Amino acid sequence: MNKLTCFKAYDVRGKLDTELTEDVAYRIGRAFGQFLGCGEPKQVVIGHDPRLSSQVLSESVCKGLCDAGVSVLDIGLAGTEEIYFATSHLKMDGGIEITASHNPIDYNGMKFVLAESKPITRANGLDEVQRLAEENIFAHVAPEERGSYKQVQVLDAYVAHLLSYVSMDKLAPMKIVMNAGNGAAGHVVNAIEEQFAQKNVPVEFIKVHNEPDGSFPNGIPNPLLPERRKDTADAVIEHAADLGIAWDGDFDRCFFFDAEGRFIEGYYIVGMLAEAFLQKERGAKIIHDPRLTWNTIEVVTEASGVPVCSKTGHAFIKERMRHEDAVYGGEMSAHHYFRDFAYCDSGMIPWLLVIELLSCKGKTLAEEVADRIKAYPASGEINLTLDDAVAVIEKVRGTYAESAVAVDLTDGVSMEFAEWRFNLRSSNTEPVVRLNVESRANVQLMQQKTDEILRILKSA
Repeated sequence: MNKLTCFKAYDVRGKLDTELTEDVAYRIGRAFGQFLGCGEPKQVVIGHDPRLSSQVLSESVCKGLCDAGVSVLDIGLAGTEEIYFATSHLKMDGGIEITASHNPIDYNGMKFVLAESKPITRANGLDEVQRLAEENIFAHVAPEERGSYKQVQVLDAYVAHLLSYVSMDKLAPMKIVMNAGNGAAGHVVNAIEEQFAQKNVPVEFIKVHNEPDGSFPNGIPNPLLPERRKDTADAVIEHAADLGIAWDGDFDRCFFFDAEGRFIEGYYIVGMLAEAFLQKERGAKIIHDPRLTWNTIEVVTEASGVPVCSKTGHAFIKERMRHEDAVYGGEMSAHHYFRDFAYCDSGMIPWLLVIELLSCKGKTLAEEVADRIKAYPASGEINLTLDDAVAVIEKVRGTYAESAVAVDLTDGVSMEFAEWRFNLRSSNTEPVVRLNVESRANVQLMQQKTDEILRILKSA
């Protein structure tokens, strides 16, 4: 039995022609179909990003699903959140998005959900799907029990749902740069633009790299990397736009730029979105991750909300949101989760809420976040590749143990002091440790402590 190295903690990602081939894709489709179970007929919705290999991999997965007796509804070119939406909207038994998101061009992958768009994890099925795909011995399905295949369209219903989060008559005149990065976001941007025009919403879109192109002529879309921000920032300045939005390849994350083209850390956007929801639902619970917390906790508490800390990662956030019935959850990595979006993450809902909030307050994005950045300056996430992450994290913990006023082990180690705090954790998906440091209104202290911890990490 050949082990499939493309199976990761939450999904499938692998190098094309070695880790992920058409045959492997077929086996994964067949395995996922068998995992969903025989007996009553099952239905799965599938979509794919614009990578050059995505269409053929999608076809292989569809064949595997159908051969397993599962009927397939194919929504074609789509972002991951369109699969989240379609799975719940169409009442499917599962959903699959063919995507490698922001991985290199010679990679591809798959993201899965179960009924009601619930995530699949190692604990609730991904291990079994991997085992079945690796064994490559599947239950017999008679020809007459083979699943059907049909192409469907959910874009109109999906866009209508997105727009239900805001009052379009409250949106003030503004100009927004939209950078789809030649990924999957462009067709949704076009559809929202069309709806705005029909309803006379005074918002102008400046579209950058809007056409999907799997060769990614302008670089892999990943605005988390500083080198992938220039096109958006330049367009904001060139067109005197009020703000800029950029997405990764499957647009489940969105990133913000102010009118000067400055990148706004996702941490501060979490606070903004929390406030936006709490204005509409006083007393609601807001989920946040432990990497950077002080700003979010303060904003949520002052807005009469209840902050709840969860382990980092989409499966953990979604599970905690369902448990708490939280209205919104946010990670500083630009993943934003919404109760009314099947507790899933969306890269489209955040910017709609942000422009509504700015419109209602009569503020620019820079004005809205300035006080929060000043109150809680943060290092941003710093990643280091280390041989023994566990030992190194313990060394840092031991260094600060006596002076810490609070220690939390929700995810890695978080240590708080009177005027600063940090979180140090191992990645769920990569062989790296991730460091985040913040302070109370003291940029110099934040930088000093960041440098101090980095010296410990690098000397280990």
